[in-house]
Amino acid sequence: MNLELLTTEIIVALLSLFILVLGLVTPAGQKKGIGYFTCFSLAVTLIIACTLHGVSGTAFGAMYVVDPFSSFFKITFLVAALLIAMFSVSYVEKLGYHQGEFFALMVFALLGMMLMVSAADFIIFYVALEMMTIPFIVLTAFRHGDKKSSEAGMKYMLLSAMSSAVLLYGLSILYGMAGSTQYADVLAMLSAGSLQPFTVMGLVFLIAAFGFKISMVPFHMWSPDIYEGAPTPVTAFLAVGSKTAALAAMLRMFMTVIPDTRDVWMILVIILCALTIVLGNFVAIPQTNIKRMLAYSSIAHAGYLLMGLVAFTDLGVSAIMYYALIYVFANAGAFACITAFGNYTGSDEIKDYTGMWKRSPVISAVLLLCLLSLGGIPPMAGFVGKFYLFTAVIDQGYLWLAFLGIGMSMVSAYYYLIVAKVMFFGEPAEETTIPIPVGTKTVMYVCAFFSLFLGVYPAPLTSIVTKVAQLFFPM
Repeated sequence: MNLELLTTEIIVALLSLFILVLGLVTPAGQKKGIGYFTCFSLAVTLIIACTLHGVSGTAFGAMYVVDPFSSFFKITFLVAALLIAMFSVSYVEKLGYHQGEFFALMVFALLGMMLMVSAADFIIFYVALEMMTIPFIVLTAFRHGDKKSSEAGMKYMLLSAMSSAVLLYGLSILYGMAGSTQYADVLAMLSAGSLQPFTVMGLVFLIAAFGFKISMVPFHMWSPDIYEGAPTPVTAFLAVGSKTAALAAMLRMFMTVIPDTRDVWMILVIILCALTIVLGNFVAIPQTNIKRMLAYSSIAHAGYLLMGLVAFTDLGVSAIMYYALIYVFANAGAFACITAFGNYTGSDEIKDYTGMWKRSPVISAVLLLCLLSLGGIPPMAGFVGKFYLFTAVIDQGYLWLAFLGIGMSMVSAYYYLIVAKVMFFGEPAEETTIPIPVGTKTVMYVCAFFSLFLGVYPAPLTSIVTKVAQLFFPM
């Protein structure tokens, strides 16, 4: 077996174990260094992953695939983990306990995401999914003595168990029909004969299980409470890492395993896509807590991302990949601002952002740019991402879905601008300046820069994702 294929995964696995041990042996007064070590190690791993981008092949008897598609998403996960780890340092330091465990669990979850996107076998996929989910359950309930955090952890654990059961039902049915857990064998079975009722049932279970992971309506109910109760950096990692990993795994499974059954599941996906966009945007409007507002916003964005699957073309896949990366920058930037504000004031209520411009121009400006990108306002990167998604569905004749997406983007602009209005108009309750740690400020600048840069100069990233997407649709 070519170990070069697994270089990134091996490094991340060893890193997670090393951080765990480091947390146990480091003296209490020096644990802040664990966070900096994690950031440095993730940065080095990101560079190594970029150098291995062209490496392709299979491992474990074709049960594990390394290709440009998986490499792109592994780099995306590493970028997300690095950004979130950087602004987690000050947050975890303020908590004052279990710094080593916090960062080790983050890296374990990262490893699960990387394995998910390369899985070409049901068993590897399921183990990877649980490897990502279990650390998130612990991280969600990480704050001692916080009822909301404990409640969020319990809800996430129970709902994750339910979705895992549904997923296992779906995978078991497909295994029973194909006699194999490998994607290639299941594809051969589905391509060879007519579609059986049990196969349709298995596909429905799969859509339901993936729907939970990406917060698709009607499986979105966990998002608002868990986003609000979890520590803010964990919320950010859930929003950008967990969702993107599930979507990437869903893309690989639906594009390579069950493309011939598209007529069966596509109608269901289209309906759920439209409902997810509408519900996420409208329910976000009355929210008064900014983390809950972003939770409903993330539900709407899951609907936008599903448009790429609805298109089922290379343009649709490339649009998903483009949007996934710019979504990481916009969300990580927004949550870095929320973390800095929450760490100092202890509040996540939108009303407490009144007059923020006078207390912290940096937080106000970066949060505004990130929210504009999420809203798809030009010239931000979110506009380009939504343009690609809408173009992909229009090319396939779903003009109504594109118009629905455009209309709902206007609705989202309304609730994002409510936050901007609060920040830039009105008098603050106090005049004290909000301190921003160096790591958090760096994340803010990086996210704001890429959210703007990828909007005015999208060509290089567009070229990369277009080439990668052709993997599923060879000329």
